[in-house]
Amino acid sequence: MAKENLPGFLSPALFPAKLPLQSRIRGTSRLFFKPSPPHISCYTLNVSALTNRIVAANKFLAPYAVPHQGLLGRVKAEPEDETRSPFQRDRDRIIHTQAFRRLQGKTQVFVIGEGDHYRTRLTHTLEVAQISRDIARTLRLNEDLAECIALAHDLGHPPFGHAGEQALDKWMHDHGSSFEHNRQSLRNVTTLEEHSSLIAGLNLNNEILEGMQKHRTPHDQSTASDHAHDDHRDHAQHRSLSLEAQVVNLADEIAYTGHDVDDGLRAKLFTNKDLDGNVLSASALQRCSERGTSVRGGIIHLLVMDLYAATQKSIEKNTIKSLDDVYRASELIVCFSSTMQKELDALRAFLWQRMYLAPAVQSANDEGKKIVLDLCEHLLKHPIEKVLALQKSHGGELVEAIKDYVSGMTDQFAASSLLNMGGK
Repeated sequence: MAKENLPGFLSPALFPAKLPLQSRIRGTSRLFFKPSPPHISCYTLNVSALTNRIVAANKFLAPYAVPHQGLLGRVKAEPEDETRSPFQRDRDRIIHTQAFRRLQGKTQVFVIGEGDHYRTRLTHTLEVAQISRDIARTLRLNEDLAECIALAHDLGHPPFGHAGEQALDKWMHDHGSSFEHNRQSLRNVTTLEEHSSLIAGLNLNNEILEGMQKHRTPHDQSTASDHAHDDHRDHAQHRSLSLEAQVVNLADEIAYTGHDVDDGLRAKLFTNKDLDGNVLSASALQRCSERGTSVRGGIIHLLVMDLYAATQKSIEKNTIKSLDDVYRASELIVCFSSTMQKELDALRAFLWQRMYLAPAVQSANDEGKKIVLDLCEHLLKHPIEKVLALQKSHGGELVEAIKDYVSGMTDQFAASSLLNMGGK
Protein backbone atom coordinates (compact mmCIF):
# COMPACT_ATOMS: atom_id res chain seq x y z
CA MET A 1 0.00 0.00 0.00
CA ALA A 2 1.42 3.36 -1.00
CA LYS A 3 2.01 5.86 1.80
CA GLU A 4 -0.48 8.30 0.34
CA ASN A 5 -3.21 5.61 0.38
CA LEU A 6 -2.90 4.77 4.06
CA PRO A 7 -6.01 5.35 6.20
CA GLY A 8 -5.94 8.67 8.06
CA PHE A 9 -5.23 7.14 11.46
CA LEU A 10 -2.18 5.35 10.00
CA SER A 11 -0.84 8.38 8.18
CA PRO A 12 2.99 8.48 8.23
CA ALA A 13 2.72 12.09 9.36
CA LEU A 14 1.50 10.84 12.74
CA PHE A 15 4.66 8.84 13.39
CA PRO A 16 8.38 9.60 13.63
CA ALA A 17 9.72 9.70 10.08
CA LYS A 18 13.07 8.10 10.96
CA LEU A 19 11.48 4.80 11.99
CA PRO A 20 10.75 2.11 9.35
CA LEU A 21 7.17 2.48 8.10
CA GLN A 22 6.35 -1.11 9.08
CA SER A 23 7.38 -0.37 12.66
CA ARG A 24 5.54 2.96 12.71
CA ILE A 25 2.28 1.34 11.66
CA ARG A 26 2.51 -1.37 14.30
CA GLY A 27 1.66 0.86 17.28
CA THR A 28 3.04 2.10 20.55
CA SER A 29 4.09 -0.98 22.47
CA ARG A 30 5.61 -3.48 20.01
CA LEU A 31 7.93 -3.14 17.03
CA PHE A 32 8.44 -5.60 14.19
CA PHE A 33 11.84 -7.18 13.74
CA LYS A 34 12.97 -9.32 10.84
CA PRO A 35 13.09 -13.04 11.73
CA SER A 36 16.47 -14.60 12.40
CA PRO A 37 18.23 -16.30 9.50
CA PRO A 38 17.68 -20.10 9.52
CA HIS A 39 21.16 -20.82 10.85
CA ILE A 40 20.69 -18.51 13.88
CA SER A 41 18.33 -19.74 16.62
CA CYS A 42 17.67 -16.29 18.10
CA TYR A 43 19.04 -12.80 18.42
CA THR A 44 21.63 -11.99 21.00
CA LEU A 45 19.46 -10.02 23.39
CA ASN A 46 20.75 -7.59 25.98
CA VAL A 47 19.73 -4.59 27.99
CA SER A 48 21.12 -2.25 25.33
CA ALA A 49 18.79 -3.75 22.69
CA LEU A 50 15.83 -3.34 25.04
CA THR A 51 16.82 0.25 25.75
CA ASN A 52 16.84 1.00 22.04
CA ARG A 53 13.39 -0.50 21.66
CA ILE A 54 12.07 1.55 24.59
CA VAL A 55 13.54 4.74 23.11
CA ALA A 56 11.84 3.95 19.80
CA ALA A 57 8.53 3.12 21.49
CA ASN A 58 8.62 6.34 23.52
CA LYS A 59 8.58 8.32 20.26
CA PHE A 60 4.97 7.23 19.78
CA LEU A 61 3.88 8.63 23.14
CA ALA A 62 2.44 12.04 23.87
CA PRO A 63 4.81 14.28 25.88
CA TYR A 64 2.51 13.98 28.91
CA ALA A 65 2.46 10.16 28.91
CA VAL A 66 4.47 8.05 31.34
CA PRO A 67 7.49 6.73 29.36
CA HIS A 68 7.91 3.00 28.87
CA GLN A 69 10.93 2.75 31.19
CA GLY A 70 8.97 4.40 34.02
CA LEU A 71 10.31 7.22 36.16
CA LEU A 72 9.39 6.38 39.76
CA GLY A 73 11.14 3.02 39.99
CA ARG A 74 10.46 0.05 42.26
CA VAL A 75 10.73 -0.23 46.03
CA LYS A 76 13.72 -2.51 45.47
CA ALA A 77 15.82 -2.01 42.34
CA GLU A 78 16.13 -5.03 40.05
CA PRO A 79 18.22 -5.97 37.02
CA GLU A 80 16.34 -5.18 33.80
CA ASP A 81 14.76 -7.96 31.77
CA GLU A 82 16.34 -8.86 28.42
CA THR A 83 13.19 -8.43 26.31
CA ARG A 84 10.38 -6.87 28.36
CA SER A 85 9.95 -3.29 29.46
CA PRO A 86 9.32 -2.68 33.19
CA PHE A 87 5.53 -2.41 32.83
CA GLN A 88 5.37 -5.52 30.62
CA ARG A 89 7.17 -7.45 33.36
CA ASP A 90 4.72 -6.11 35.94
CA ARG A 91 1.75 -7.12 33.80
CA ASP A 92 3.07 -10.69 33.71
CA ARG A 93 3.62 -10.74 37.47
CA ILE A 94 0.03 -9.63 38.06
CA ILE A 95 -1.64 -12.20 35.80
CA HIS A 96 0.39 -15.04 37.33
CA THR A 97 -0.74 -14.30 40.88
CA GLN A 98 -3.12 -16.52 42.80
CA ALA A 99 -5.29 -13.46 43.49
CA PHE A 100 -5.77 -12.90 39.76
CA ARG A 101 -6.77 -16.52 39.14
CA ARG A 102 -9.29 -16.39 41.98
CA LEU A 103 -11.16 -13.55 40.29
CA GLN A 104 -12.83 -16.14 38.05
CA GLY A 105 -14.78 -17.39 41.07
CA LYS A 106 -15.85 -14.02 42.46
CA THR A 107 -19.20 -12.33 41.88
CA GLN A 108 -19.54 -9.17 39.83
CA VAL A 109 -23.29 -8.61 40.37
CA PHE A 110 -24.88 -12.03 40.01
CA VAL A 111 -23.74 -14.81 42.33
CA ILE A 112 -21.41 -17.27 40.62
CA GLY A 113 -23.31 -20.37 39.53
CA GLU A 114 -26.57 -18.55 38.75
CA GLY A 115 -25.77 -18.59 35.02
CA ASP A 116 -22.95 -19.45 32.65
CA HIS A 117 -22.74 -16.12 30.86
CA TYR A 118 -22.99 -13.45 33.55
CA ARG A 119 -19.85 -11.47 34.25
CA THR A 120 -17.45 -12.50 36.96
CA ARG A 121 -14.84 -10.32 38.60
CA LEU A 122 -12.29 -11.78 36.15
CA THR A 123 -14.25 -11.10 32.96
CA HIS A 124 -14.94 -7.58 34.24
CA THR A 125 -11.21 -7.06 34.83
CA LEU A 126 -10.37 -8.23 31.31
CA GLU A 127 -12.97 -5.88 29.83
CA VAL A 128 -11.53 -2.96 31.82
CA ALA A 129 -8.03 -3.84 30.59
CA GLN A 130 -9.20 -4.00 26.96
CA ILE A 131 -11.00 -0.66 27.11
CA SER A 132 -8.07 0.92 28.97
CA ARG A 133 -5.58 -0.17 26.32
CA ASP A 134 -7.77 1.10 23.49
CA ILE A 135 -8.23 4.51 25.12
CA ALA A 136 -4.56 4.80 26.05
CA ARG A 137 -3.50 3.91 22.51
CA THR A 138 -5.78 6.51 20.95
CA LEU A 139 -4.66 9.22 23.39
CA ARG A 140 -1.00 8.23 22.80
CA LEU A 141 -0.55 7.20 26.43
CA ASN A 142 1.32 4.24 27.89
CA GLU A 143 -0.82 1.18 27.09
CA ASP A 144 1.26 -1.19 29.20
CA LEU A 145 0.95 0.96 32.32
CA ALA A 146 -2.80 1.36 31.85
CA GLU A 147 -3.16 -2.39 31.37
CA CYS A 148 -1.22 -3.14 34.58
CA ILE A 149 -3.42 -0.86 36.68
CA ALA A 150 -6.55 -2.33 35.11
CA LEU A 151 -5.50 -5.94 35.67
CA ALA A 152 -4.63 -5.27 39.32
CA HIS A 153 -7.46 -2.92 40.30
CA ASP A 154 -9.82 -5.59 41.69
CA LEU A 155 -7.34 -8.12 43.10
CA GLY A 156 -8.48 -7.29 46.63
CA HIS A 157 -12.21 -7.66 46.00
CA PRO A 158 -13.82 -10.10 48.45
CA PRO A 159 -16.37 -12.78 47.51
CA PHE A 160 -20.01 -11.88 46.75
CA GLY A 161 -19.27 -8.55 45.08
CA HIS A 162 -19.97 -5.25 46.79
CA ALA A 163 -22.26 -7.01 49.27
CA GLY A 164 -19.28 -9.01 50.49
CA GLU A 165 -17.24 -5.84 50.72
CA GLN A 166 -19.92 -4.12 52.81
CA ALA A 167 -20.08 -7.10 55.16
CA LEU A 168 -16.31 -7.29 55.58
CA ASP A 169 -16.10 -3.54 56.17
CA LYS A 170 -18.83 -3.77 58.82
CA TRP A 171 -17.03 -6.60 60.59
CA MET A 172 -13.72 -4.72 60.50
CA HIS A 173 -15.41 -1.57 61.85
CA ASP A 174 -16.77 -3.65 64.74
CA HIS A 175 -13.14 -4.46 65.54
CA GLY A 176 -11.74 -0.97 65.22
CA SER A 177 -10.62 -1.03 61.60
CA SER A 178 -12.13 -0.94 58.09
CA PHE A 179 -12.05 -2.67 54.72
CA GLU A 180 -11.94 -1.20 51.22
CA HIS A 181 -11.15 -3.34 48.20
CA ASN A 182 -8.85 -0.84 46.47
CA ARG A 183 -6.70 -0.71 49.58
CA GLN A 184 -6.76 -4.50 49.78
CA SER A 185 -5.71 -4.76 46.13
CA LEU A 186 -2.68 -2.63 46.97
CA ARG A 187 -1.96 -4.81 50.00
CA ASN A 188 -2.09 -7.91 47.82
CA VAL A 189 0.60 -6.70 45.41
CA THR A 190 2.82 -5.08 48.06
CA THR A 191 2.56 -7.65 50.86
CA LEU A 192 0.49 -10.81 50.38
CA GLU A 193 1.53 -12.08 46.94
CA GLU A 194 4.99 -13.53 46.40
CA HIS A 195 7.40 -13.02 43.52
CA SER A 196 10.82 -13.20 45.16
CA SER A 197 12.07 -14.38 48.52
CA LEU A 198 14.12 -11.17 48.71
CA ILE A 199 11.18 -8.76 49.05
CA ALA A 200 7.52 -8.86 50.03
CA GLY A 201 4.91 -8.57 47.34
CA LEU A 202 5.46 -8.21 43.60
CA ASN A 203 7.80 -5.21 43.75
CA LEU A 204 5.80 -3.42 41.05
CA ASN A 205 6.73 -0.04 39.65
CA ASN A 206 5.46 2.86 41.71
CA GLU A 207 3.40 4.26 38.82
CA ILE A 208 1.20 1.16 39.13
CA LEU A 209 0.97 1.38 42.91
CA GLU A 210 -0.09 5.01 42.68
CA GLY A 211 -2.74 4.19 40.10
CA MET A 212 -4.12 1.40 42.29
CA GLN A 213 -4.01 3.53 45.42
CA LYS A 214 -6.08 6.28 43.87
CA HIS A 215 -8.43 4.09 41.84
CA ARG A 216 -11.99 5.26 42.46
CA THR A 217 -15.35 4.91 40.71
CA PRO A 218 -18.90 5.77 41.87
CA HIS A 219 -19.10 2.21 43.25
CA ASP A 220 -16.29 2.95 45.70
CA GLN A 221 -17.00 4.77 48.94
CA SER A 222 -13.75 6.07 50.36
CA THR A 223 -13.58 7.57 53.83
CA ALA A 224 -10.82 9.03 55.94
CA SER A 225 -10.69 5.78 57.89
CA ASP A 226 -9.94 3.95 54.64
CA HIS A 227 -6.67 5.83 54.36
CA ALA A 228 -5.82 5.72 58.06
CA HIS A 229 -4.67 2.11 57.61
CA ASP A 230 -2.97 2.59 54.24
CA ASP A 231 0.74 1.87 54.57
CA HIS A 232 1.37 3.23 51.07
CA ARG A 233 -0.56 6.47 51.20
CA ASP A 234 2.55 8.56 50.75
CA HIS A 235 3.25 7.09 47.29
CA ALA A 236 1.23 9.77 45.53
CA GLN A 237 0.61 12.23 48.31
CA HIS A 238 1.86 15.23 46.36
CA ARG A 239 1.01 14.14 42.82
CA SER A 240 -2.16 14.00 40.81
CA LEU A 241 -2.97 10.78 38.96
CA SER A 242 -1.13 9.93 35.77
CA LEU A 243 -3.37 10.11 32.71
CA GLU A 244 -2.99 6.34 32.37
CA ALA A 245 -4.47 5.84 35.85
CA GLN A 246 -7.25 8.31 35.07
CA VAL A 247 -8.04 6.31 31.94
CA VAL A 248 -8.45 3.13 34.00
CA ASN A 249 -10.82 4.86 36.43
CA LEU A 250 -13.19 5.75 33.61
CA ALA A 251 -12.62 2.51 31.69
CA ASP A 252 -13.81 0.69 34.81
CA GLU A 253 -16.99 2.76 34.85
CA ILE A 254 -17.51 2.29 31.10
CA ALA A 255 -17.02 -1.46 31.36
CA TYR A 256 -19.39 -2.12 34.25
CA THR A 257 -22.07 0.17 32.87
CA GLY A 258 -22.02 -1.66 29.54
CA HIS A 259 -21.92 -5.19 30.92
CA ASP A 260 -24.41 -4.51 33.71
CA VAL A 261 -26.96 -3.43 31.07
CA ASP A 262 -26.12 -6.61 29.14
CA ASP A 263 -26.49 -8.83 32.22
CA GLY A 264 -29.69 -7.08 33.33
CA LEU A 265 -31.29 -7.67 29.94
CA ARG A 266 -30.21 -11.32 29.99
CA ALA A 267 -31.71 -11.75 33.47
CA LYS A 268 -34.95 -10.06 32.27
CA LEU A 269 -34.75 -7.44 35.01
CA PHE A 270 -35.67 -4.85 32.38
CA THR A 271 -36.23 -4.63 28.62
CA ASN A 272 -34.99 -2.57 25.71
CA LYS A 273 -38.23 -0.58 25.98
CA ASP A 274 -37.30 0.34 29.57
CA LEU A 275 -33.90 1.54 28.34
CA ASP A 276 -35.58 3.89 25.86
CA GLY A 277 -36.36 6.20 28.75
CA ASN A 278 -32.68 7.04 29.24
CA VAL A 279 -30.88 9.30 26.76
CA LEU A 280 -27.61 7.34 26.77
CA SER A 281 -29.12 3.86 26.46
CA ALA A 282 -31.70 5.09 23.92
CA SER A 283 -28.88 6.48 21.75
CA ALA A 284 -27.02 3.17 22.12
CA LEU A 285 -30.15 1.23 21.12
CA GLN A 286 -30.53 3.36 18.01
CA ARG A 287 -26.90 2.79 17.09
CA CYS A 288 -27.05 -0.97 17.65
CA SER A 289 -30.33 -1.32 15.68
CA GLU A 290 -28.67 0.36 12.70
CA ARG A 291 -25.59 -1.85 12.93
CA GLY A 292 -27.12 -5.07 14.21
CA THR A 293 -24.87 -5.04 17.28
CA SER A 294 -25.39 -5.11 21.04
CA VAL A 295 -26.62 -2.27 23.22
CA ARG A 296 -23.57 -2.91 25.43
CA GLY A 297 -21.27 -2.11 22.52
CA GLY A 298 -23.30 1.00 21.71
CA ILE A 299 -23.00 2.31 25.27
CA ILE A 300 -19.24 1.68 25.34
CA HIS A 301 -18.76 3.39 21.97
CA LEU A 302 -20.72 6.50 22.94
CA LEU A 303 -18.90 6.84 26.26
CA VAL A 304 -15.44 6.30 24.77
CA MET A 305 -15.97 8.74 21.90
CA ASP A 306 -17.25 11.39 24.32
CA LEU A 307 -14.23 10.78 26.55
CA TYR A 308 -11.85 11.40 23.63
CA ALA A 309 -13.44 14.75 22.77
CA ALA A 310 -13.82 15.93 26.37
CA THR A 311 -10.29 14.88 27.33
CA GLN A 312 -8.75 16.72 24.39
CA LYS A 313 -10.56 19.89 25.46
CA SER A 314 -9.41 19.33 29.04
CA ILE A 315 -5.78 18.91 27.94
CA GLU A 316 -5.97 22.20 26.07
CA LYS A 317 -7.85 24.00 28.85
CA ASN A 318 -5.32 22.96 31.50
CA THR A 319 -2.32 23.54 29.20
CA ILE A 320 -1.06 19.99 29.66
CA LYS A 321 2.22 19.74 27.74
CA SER A 322 4.32 17.45 29.93
CA LEU A 323 4.07 14.73 32.56
CA ASP A 324 4.96 17.31 35.19
CA ASP A 325 1.91 19.30 34.12
CA VAL A 326 -0.24 16.21 34.68
CA TYR A 327 1.18 15.59 38.15
CA ARG A 328 0.69 19.24 39.12
CA ALA A 329 -2.86 19.51 37.79
CA SER A 330 -5.51 20.50 40.31
CA GLU A 331 -8.25 18.55 38.53
CA LEU A 332 -8.57 15.28 36.65
CA ILE A 333 -7.81 15.64 32.95
CA VAL A 334 -9.39 12.48 31.51
CA CYS A 335 -13.12 13.05 31.69
CA PHE A 336 -16.56 12.90 30.08
CA SER A 337 -18.39 15.99 28.93
CA SER A 338 -20.83 17.45 31.47
CA THR A 339 -23.74 16.40 29.24
CA MET A 340 -22.52 12.81 28.98
CA GLN A 341 -21.79 12.66 32.71
CA LYS A 342 -25.42 13.58 33.44
CA GLU A 343 -26.67 10.94 31.00
CA LEU A 344 -24.35 8.34 32.55
CA ASP A 345 -25.48 9.25 36.07
CA ALA A 346 -29.10 8.81 34.99
CA LEU A 347 -28.36 5.36 33.53
CA ARG A 348 -26.52 4.34 36.70
CA ALA A 349 -29.53 5.46 38.77
CA PHE A 350 -31.77 3.32 36.55
CA LEU A 351 -29.49 0.29 37.00
CA TRP A 352 -29.40 0.85 40.75
CA GLN A 353 -33.17 0.69 41.01
CA ARG A 354 -33.89 -1.99 38.42
CA MET A 355 -30.88 -4.24 38.87
CA TYR A 356 -28.83 -3.82 42.05
CA LEU A 357 -31.95 -3.44 44.23
CA ALA A 358 -33.91 -6.15 42.43
CA PRO A 359 -35.30 -8.71 44.94
CA ALA A 360 -33.43 -11.63 43.37
CA VAL A 361 -30.12 -9.77 43.48
CA GLN A 362 -30.73 -8.48 47.01
CA SER A 363 -31.59 -11.96 48.24
CA ALA A 364 -28.29 -13.31 46.94
CA ASN A 365 -26.47 -10.30 48.38
CA ASP A 366 -27.98 -10.87 51.82
CA GLU A 367 -26.93 -14.49 51.73
CA GLY A 368 -23.40 -13.50 50.71
CA LYS A 369 -23.17 -10.94 53.51
CA LYS A 370 -24.23 -13.54 56.07
CA ILE A 371 -21.63 -16.02 54.85
CA VAL A 372 -18.84 -13.42 55.12
CA LEU A 373 -19.89 -12.24 58.60
CA ASP A 374 -20.34 -15.79 59.92
CA LEU A 375 -16.98 -16.83 58.49
CA CYS A 376 -15.17 -13.94 60.15
CA GLU A 377 -16.81 -14.58 63.52
CA HIS A 378 -16.05 -18.29 63.40
CA LEU A 379 -12.42 -17.71 62.43
CA LEU A 380 -12.04 -15.17 65.25
CA LYS A 381 -13.18 -17.76 67.79
CA HIS A 382 -11.52 -20.73 66.11
CA PRO A 383 -8.62 -19.50 63.94
CA ILE A 384 -7.39 -22.14 61.53
CA GLU A 385 -3.75 -22.84 60.68
CA LYS A 386 -3.81 -20.78 57.46
CA VAL A 387 -5.06 -17.71 59.30
CA LEU A 388 -2.47 -18.08 62.05
CA ALA A 389 0.25 -18.51 59.43
CA LEU A 390 -0.87 -15.27 57.74
CA GLN A 391 -0.76 -13.47 61.08
CA LYS A 392 2.71 -14.80 61.87
CA SER A 393 4.05 -14.07 58.39
CA HIS A 394 2.93 -10.44 58.31
CA GLY A 395 3.02 -9.60 62.00
CA GLY A 396 -0.44 -8.08 62.23
CA GLU A 397 -3.47 -8.55 64.45
CA LEU A 398 -5.67 -11.64 64.15
CA VAL A 399 -8.54 -9.61 62.65
CA GLU A 400 -6.18 -8.37 59.91
CA ALA A 401 -5.18 -11.94 59.06
CA ILE A 402 -8.84 -13.01 58.97
CA LYS A 403 -9.64 -10.10 56.67
CA ASP A 404 -6.77 -11.06 54.34
CA TYR A 405 -7.89 -14.69 54.29
CA VAL A 406 -11.61 -14.12 53.77
CA SER A 407 -11.19 -11.35 51.18
CA GLY A 408 -9.14 -13.72 49.05
CA MET A 409 -11.82 -16.40 48.91
CA THR A 410 -13.98 -17.20 45.91
CA ASP A 411 -17.77 -17.33 46.41
CA GLN A 412 -17.85 -21.12 46.36
CA PHE A 413 -14.87 -21.56 48.66
CA ALA A 414 -16.35 -19.13 51.18
CA ALA A 415 -19.68 -20.97 51.23
CA SER A 416 -18.09 -24.43 51.46
CA SER A 417 -15.62 -23.29 54.15
CA LEU A 418 -18.41 -22.04 56.36
CA LEU A 419 -20.31 -25.28 55.84
CA ASN A 420 -17.23 -27.33 56.74
CA MET A 421 -16.80 -25.24 59.88
CA GLY A 422 -20.31 -26.11 60.98
CA GLY A 423 -22.04 -22.91 59.80
CA LYS A 424 -25.20 -22.69 57.73
